[in-house]
Amino acid sequence: MLSIRMTRVGSKKKPYFRVVLSEARSGLQGDVVENLGTYNPRSKPAQVSLNKERIQHWLGHGAKPSDSVRTLLSKHLTRDLSAVAETPTAQ
Repeated sequence: MLSIRMTRVGSKKKPYFRVVLSEARSGLQGDVVENLGTYNPRSKPAQVSLNKERIQHWLGHGAKPSDSVRTLLSKHLTRDLSAVAETPTAQ
């Protein structure tokens, strides 16, 4: 199963994240299928650059966003895409 998550690429005490698509079972710094955007929380306001079409594509093909990516999507993308990202989990 594929997951959309953030991977840290910044230096010590200067976080910078890439939003990536990767296999859910791979490690945090493991193989990346596709780079979907960036997130810089240190700038004021935080800079978010996301490829909306590719995120929509992968969500439509069953990729599951992590909790932090789901929050990022709901804050920075349109309502229709965030509704797709917030699918309820049945457990």
